[in-house]
Amino acid sequence: MSSTTPEIRRGAAEMIVAMLMSGTIGWLVVASRQAPINIAFLRCVLGGATLTLVCAALGLLRRKHLPPRTLALAVLGGAAIVANWVLLFAAYSRASISMATAVYNTQPFMLVGLGVVILRERVSASTIAWLAVAFLGLVCVVEVQPAVLAVPGEYLQGVAYAAGAAFLYAISSIITRHLKGTPPHLIALVQLAFGALALAPFIHYGTLPATPLHWAQLVTLGIVHTGIMYVLLYGAIQKLPTAMTGALSFIYPVVAILVDWFAFGQRLAWIQVVGAALILVAAAGVNLGWRIVPQRRNPRSA
Repeated sequence: MSSTTPEIRRGAAEMIVAMLMSGTIGWLVVASRQAPINIAFLRCVLGGATLTLVCAALGLLRRKHLPPRTLALAVLGGAAIVANWVLLFAAYSRASISMATAVYNTQPFMLVGLGVVILRERVSASTIAWLAVAFLGLVCVVEVQPAVLAVPGEYLQGVAYAAGAAFLYAISSIITRHLKGTPPHLIALVQLAFGALALAPFIHYGTLPATPLHWAQLVTLGIVHTGIMYVLLYGAIQKLPTAMTGALSFIYPVVAILVDWFAFGQRLAWIQVVGAALILVAAAGVNLGWRIVPQRRNPRSA
């Protein structure tokens, strides 16, 4: 008899679909030919509209779910998430979707670092070892010859943007830890609503899409890859064990790299491939708790 329950199988299916969607976000962003701020704004507006309907259907639009402290933390997390999007979208066109995604996946280490500094959490020797592996991968990613850069002169800027996006995502994750008990769909709605309001004054209105195709790409990004994806993602997280959630999350970077190859013909140098692989393996090691440093045995237990 299978050890997986129908709920876990459903959660796995939701997580897989959500990660497949995440992997194609870079393609929609680059193909839309819009400024990162424009894309983030429209994603907030369209995704927020979708989540408003979802939250209303679930009966979540009630004041009791958002006391002042919870609302303030959700808004603070929203500021980090929206800034994270702007930086990541800017990184795609400079460092390529593949490399931006690889560098962005250093976020588990950013989260570990923030946990040590802010929450005084202890770090295992294996986590430190994985951090060294990820750092080596990052060095490989940065040390690339000019002939293989996505945009000459902007590659390192793109890598920096992706690293900044990862740091902001880690900050939002720390904040979200203090929102346990609050419906996740409602947290996302507050974040998107804040993002729409915060970004509205900075939109390049004169450069909004002029073709139906580009509008279709942004509408898809906002409704499908934000509103619907969040519903699937949060539904999966509530059903799956943490280890399975972490394992399935690595579908996203693999799909993103494949999409970059097929859609834009991005050919990576061997050192980029090595660097990306080291970062992803190290991130998997941290997320899944792989031990590469033997645990010290307690002499008393012998």
